[in-house]
Amino acid sequence: MKSAHQTRKRPAGWVQALIALIIVILGGLGAYAFFKLKKPPMQKEAKSVVPLVEVEKVHVRDIQMLVRGYGTVSPKVEIDIVPEVSGKVVSLHPELKAGGMIRAEEQILQIDPRDYDLAVQQAQAAVAEAQVGLDTELAEAQVARKEWQQLHPNTEPNSPLVLREPQIRRAKAALESATAQLAMAQLKLERTSLSIPFDALIISERVDLGQYVVVGQPLGVAYGIESVQIEVPLEDDELAWFDVFPSSAVLNGGKAPLKHTTAQVKADFAGAEHTWQGRVVRTTGQVDKTSRMISVVVEVASPFDTTGGKPPLLPGVFAEVVIEGRVLKKITAVPRDAVRQGNKVWVVNDGRLHIQPLNIIRADKDFAYVASGLDDEAIIVTSSLDVVTDGDKVRTSADRENEGVNADSNKPGRPEAK
Repeated sequence: MKSAHQTRKRPAGWVQALIALIIVILGGLGAYAFFKLKKPPMQKEAKSVVPLVEVEKVHVRDIQMLVRGYGTVSPKVEIDIVPEVSGKVVSLHPELKAGGMIRAEEQILQIDPRDYDLAVQQAQAAVAEAQVGLDTELAEAQVARKEWQQLHPNTEPNSPLVLREPQIRRAKAALESATAQLAMAQLKLERTSLSIPFDALIISERVDLGQYVVVGQPLGVAYGIESVQIEVPLEDDELAWFDVFPSSAVLNGGKAPLKHTTAQVKADFAGAEHTWQGRVVRTTGQVDKTSRMISVVVEVASPFDTTGGKPPLLPGVFAEVVIEGRVLKKITAVPRDAVRQGNKVWVVNDGRLHIQPLNIIRADKDFAYVASGLDDEAIIVTSSLDVVTDGDKVRTSADRENEGVNADSNKPGRPEAK
């Protein structure tokens, strides 16, 4: 019984093994067919990327040099109001206050003149008395001469006392002294009325009606409104681009005219930027020991002229000064950002970048001024690149626009231009 059962199970094991072998063979054949029939991937040639740069066209032309500096506006003339005589203040100008405007020769205050009037009258009496004394001595001298001629005809006296010459000289001296005293008294009387010889703006005042003032006591501060000035510190090499030093003819007393360099004064005031016309009149005459800079003085006339809605140019305002210097012929202005390694630019020509050395004669914060090295209408690169080699291919914004136009023209259904 046992052997018969075992004999019936053996054929089933062989069938399973055969099925597994068939599956393995079929899987191998499928994998082989898959790899044999698979298409290889398409290979595309990698395109080199040409960098896109920003460019600017520059021109050769005549350019006026502009020298820029900064400074604080200050009054050209500033004075202290000081009395020359003592006394009580009996009247004041209504504009004698901070910010008040007083015209030239207008009385700004009056000191009580009565004491000085009396002094003038006394001096006038002294002059009259001295004149009488001189007249008396002259008359007595004439009488003495007649008596001498009667007693000693055709002779001259041995002593000047005979003709009263010393007495006459003393009387003349007394008259001159009295006349001088009268002039002094009249001058003190005139000085009881204070005025300023130019149009002035009052900065401060320290006097009131009825106050007793003394000689030399400061009563206020005023400055002239005809002009203001600005001291602008500059590097010494900037002075080469405009005229500032007077000619030798002027220094030696000649009449050669001195031409002043013009300048524009710009300041933010009253909520906007305003411009005033000025001129360079001189230097301060020395180089600063600390900064090694030299200051030029720019003068602005009529700073309180408010025509056209422009505010006055007040002392204390911080201003930018643009000095209009010499005109240089056939110069190219290159943006400072486009200058590489101090004296080179990248020039684009026929789609390629070229490194061009320059002859730079001056540079300011915005431009470098080139005398040679660039042609008119040269195209220079203003953007940056990491690595640059002379002759590299580059693209500009114009090239990119052309590429966009070409791409649009190749789209299907677009009519051709006729």
